[in-house]
Amino acid sequence: MTQQLFNTLSRTKEVFTPTTPGHVGMYLCGPTVYSDAHLGHGKTATAFDIVRRWFEYSGHKVRFVSNITDVGHITDDASDTGRDRINERAKLEKLEPMEIADAYMWGYFDDMARLGIKKPSITPRATGHILEQIALVQRLIERGLAYERAGSVYFRVRAFPGYGKLSGRKIDELEVGTREDVREDKDDPLDFALWKFAEPEHIMRWDSPWGEGFPGWHIECSAMALKYLGEGFDIHAGGMDLQFPHHEAEIAQTEGAGYEFARYWMHGNMLTVNGEKMSKSKGNFLTLKDFYAKSDPMLLRFIFAQSHYRSVAELTDETVQAAHSGLSRLREARRELERRISDAPDGSDAKLEGAAKLARETFTSAMNDDFNTPEALAALFNLTREVNTALQGNPAKAGLEAALAVYVDLMDGVLGFTGGAADLGGSSAGLLDGLLEIAIEARKTYRQTRDFAKSDALRDRLKSLGVTLEDTATGTRWKLE
Repeated sequence: MTQQLFNTLSRTKEVFTPTTPGHVGMYLCGPTVYSDAHLGHGKTATAFDIVRRWFEYSGHKVRFVSNITDVGHITDDASDTGRDRINERAKLEKLEPMEIADAYMWGYFDDMARLGIKKPSITPRATGHILEQIALVQRLIERGLAYERAGSVYFRVRAFPGYGKLSGRKIDELEVGTREDVREDKDDPLDFALWKFAEPEHIMRWDSPWGEGFPGWHIECSAMALKYLGEGFDIHAGGMDLQFPHHEAEIAQTEGAGYEFARYWMHGNMLTVNGEKMSKSKGNFLTLKDFYAKSDPMLLRFIFAQSHYRSVAELTDETVQAAHSGLSRLREARRELERRISDAPDGSDAKLEGAAKLARETFTSAMNDDFNTPEALAALFNLTREVNTALQGNPAKAGLEAALAVYVDLMDGVLGFTGGAADLGGSSAGLLDGLLEIAIEARKTYRQTRDFAKSDALRDRLKSLGVTLEDTATGTRWKLE
């Protein structure tokens, strides 16, 4: 089955054909590292982490590039009158800008790791690619699409006929502030900064043909995407909030310089908290660290996967609780399969093997249809129902192995529901299993000697720790609440 994805540029769902067969080049706009990562960062990162994982599962080799903006992201990009966010935070905290950038960059990586996000193939930093950005600006000046004014360089928006083709906005309908908001040194209020003159108080500055300054926000992504992915690379991704002006500007300056840019554009939608857009002024702004302090990070990843990447995801107490119930069902089925395989009778199990085959096919069909994770999750829940029914009997090993392989490949490998407080991995998982088996054996001994007081006390103590014991026809099983 062919892979289809929604291309923002054409506003249609298209068959995805990589530039180089078997290889996918993908660029994701990364964070501006001046504060802690918030839930919106997590949603975008999760969406395109799953896209990457699916391509890899499908047999492609993926070069996944995601940048770090550590200079140039100004607070009011539309008018170019704002201040560099890194520079502003450095002044506020009385630190060097690179201290700010490094502290929040490593914090971002830690937050992403807890959310199960794979590390990019390449993580370029804007400050490490100043020469490439200057060269691209010079090329735009030479081609008549940029001009220098008072040490700053601006892109001539009206000189690029394709401006607005990504967002659907028309140049004549764009509004840019009042006269007081717009820099007087621009030829046109719509023009955007490629290079900024560094005022005396500006800490971060580099020599350039136009004097000391620093790059504008948009130019970094064009320079770094071209360097590491080449012309005409496959996918450029990011949050919907970046579609305009950031991604629109990237296209204009890259194609204006004479280079072919991304062939497919993908944008993830936002997250709402209790029905409202997340905002500090509304008191519903949450960082990833805020969420992790109270809940398993995998619950957040589960919530993100429950909604299509182009749809709004909703965070409430109810959605968190529903995610806890749903993820626990999947994890428990996976865990029980692992327990039962070693003692299962040899042979095939046509019904369970058929259910595993159907789940894999349904999951594949959903993901090939513009990465439809809600439908992919539904396939796993359908399999879980069949698994739980089969485990009431004594299914053969081949059926258990086929079902377990689906959870390992698709739940763990593609959707990335591993790690987190309720899903210990590696040696920790083995230790937990071993300790609980000892507790179950102790309880069994108490029951055999009719010491029901100790048996009940042990069960209640485990329950207080979040472990429930269930007595079944095939023995006692445990699950985490």
